[in-house]
Amino acid sequence: MIASVRGTVQSVRLDAAVVEVGGVGLLVHATPVTLATLRIGATTSLATSLLVREDSLTLFGFAEAAERDVFETV
Repeated sequence: MIASVRGTVQSVRLDAAVVEVGGVGLLVHATPVTLATLRIGATTSLATSLLVREDSLTLFGFAEAAERDVFETV
């Protein structure tokens, strides 16, 4: 599991953002409320949950660890 990411925001779109961590751009899906707090070029830290499926790996980001915990419970 990837519990959190910290890095520079490279881009933000309606449903996700790209956060560069150690030279690798991670696509992090998030709610519009979380995405609205991100600024391109700024450093951010997000709690994350990695969803592993047969054909994909999807990373979800949350402003707070408590939000992630609720997501993982549901």
